[in-house]
Amino acid sequence: MLRVVLFLFGSILSFAALATDLTLKGELTQGSLMRGYAPSASQVLLNDMPLKLSVEGYFAFGFGRDAKLSHELSWLDEQGQKHSKQLELQPRTYQEQKIQGVASKYVSPPKEVSERIAQDNQQIGQARSLNDERIDFYQEFIWPAAGPISGVYGSRRVFNGVPKRPHFGVDVAGPTGTPVYAPANGVVTLFVPDMYYSGGTMIIDHGHGVSSTFLHLSKGHVQAGTKVKQGDLVAEIGATGRVTGAHLDWRINWFKERLDPALLVPKR
Repeated sequence: MLRVVLFLFGSILSFAALATDLTLKGELTQGSLMRGYAPSASQVLLNDMPLKLSVEGYFAFGFGRDAKLSHELSWLDEQGQKHSKQLELQPRTYQEQKIQGVASKYVSPPKEVSERIAQDNQQIGQARSLNDERIDFYQEFIWPAAGPISGVYGSRRVFNGVPKRPHFGVDVAGPTGTPVYAPANGVVTLFVPDMYYSGGTMIIDHGHGVSSTFLHLSKGHVQAGTKVKQGDLVAEIGATGRVTGAHLDWRINWFKERLDPALLVPKR
């Protein structure tokens, strides 16, 4: 018998089928990172797109802020027989944040910094494109910093009255110098002390395209190539880049999909 087990909002939902076991953990909602375990599957696909499957049977995928609500997860067992399950996401509504006091150069950057911004984006894109074999993404994540939540995922931001792109992270407020810890095991793939928008920027890769990004840092304690364990000190909160005060902007990506970190950690 195949047992498909979904960990949804703290409960377990089981489906009976044939062949092998497949387990998912995560919230079936927009912005969610889903992590799976299929020890006897030879291939796992999301909407007919093959997912990276570790030798142990672990895999990951994510749904962006405005992802469609219906998806198909399918897998092949050891005999090559295909099985599938329809995944129905819960839609989300998002806040609008009006922020005043942002320097005008960050709201509408001058043309002379466009090359620098493009270079920053290229470095970030390369770091987020890695598809490492590690399965660090499967462990339970912890909050990377202490402090109140000052900004949430998905909110539409209006800087000085000018509407901008949605916010794709969770903001943790804290004074400059507040420690930032690795939320899960991984490898640091990028640290740049001063990017135009994000200031001090660090990316930790957790394997299979899943990564954490920390923005507006005042200091980094590790460099690219460093292996880190969950809870290791990696950086300090700052007020660098486009900010109105010191805070940590923590982001989670599955390749180019921007996900909600708050869905991976205990609620505050």
